[in-house]
Amino acid sequence: MSTLTFSQALNSSLRASMERDQKVVLMGEDIGKLGGVFRITDGLQKDFGAHRVIDTPLAESGIVGTAIGLAFRGYRPVVEIQFDGFVYPAFDQIVSQLAKMHFRSRGNVKLPVTIRIPFGGGIGSPEHHSESPEAYFAHTAGLRVVAPSNPQDAYTMLAQAIADDDPVIFLEPKRRYHVRGEVDTELDTDPESLYRAHVAREGTDLTLIAYGPLVKTAMDAADAASDEGIDIEVIDLRSIEPVDFATLTTSVRKTGRVVITHEAGKFGGVGAELAASLTERCFDHLDHAPVRVTGFDIPYPPAKLEGHHLPDLDRILDGVDRAMRRNSPLRGEDG
Repeated sequence: MSTLTFSQALNSSLRASMERDQKVVLMGEDIGKLGGVFRITDGLQKDFGAHRVIDTPLAESGIVGTAIGLAFRGYRPVVEIQFDGFVYPAFDQIVSQLAKMHFRSRGNVKLPVTIRIPFGGGIGSPEHHSESPEAYFAHTAGLRVVAPSNPQDAYTMLAQAIADDDPVIFLEPKRRYHVRGEVDTELDTDPESLYRAHVAREGTDLTLIAYGPLVKTAMDAADAASDEGIDIEVIDLRSIEPVDFATLTTSVRKTGRVVITHEAGKFGGVGAELAASLTERCFDHLDHAPVRVTGFDIPYPPAKLEGHHLPDLDRILDGVDRAMRRNSPLRGEDG
């Protein structure tokens, strides 16, 4: 057991995967000598060589296209996108080629490409450096979409994603890169556990679902609510596609109330799908309609205004009050 930051856990996981499998190669802008803009790949080119940790041109479409070609030849490429807002030039390659090849080939061709994307806000970045693109990819059949929230999951889930024969969009909450936690690097987990949700805190009164950067905020909200006698069960979704509805429905049928929170905008977001699907599955058990607490339906604002955009403790607690049919202190709040 080691105490690592989220970023160190990712680095250790990449190193372990490269040691286990010579076909694992890393690709991205400035990931070699520099170690990546967030230093996730620091030291890996020195130890594994420039033929396995590849500094690429500034061309996301070309990076992903090359990764697809390498996967055709039996490699397991791990692509780093510097910032979430830079993934869009590669969107055509991802949704038109990477996501579809398994189906086009009737299962004969597998493309085990992992695309690492730092996502979300909270670090005061300029435009195009703070985005939440998860719903685009979750809507695309053929892609797996996951988001760890803590160092242990960062280590384990990245190794599982690299070992998966399906393409995986691996979303890293950039504002959690410096969070420290205990990491068991010897943990032997079932590969399918990559796509299971985790009950981060048990409770009886309400189910609060979050993923990635907002799991910590959700846990803080549950602690605050307990002071008012509300026992919240927090679910770390972990996998956005596929969704572990077995874990979610078990919780919602127990509590009868559900609040879903994410940084992305409300309309057409992951929360909308979760709310609709849980209503279909748990309608007779619900004491209140599902409540969504999200970012607003605008581009991420400038750094000085970002705090008003991101769901925080107060906004999540307001959502809890609405689901519990208590008077809300936030008037005119629709999200």
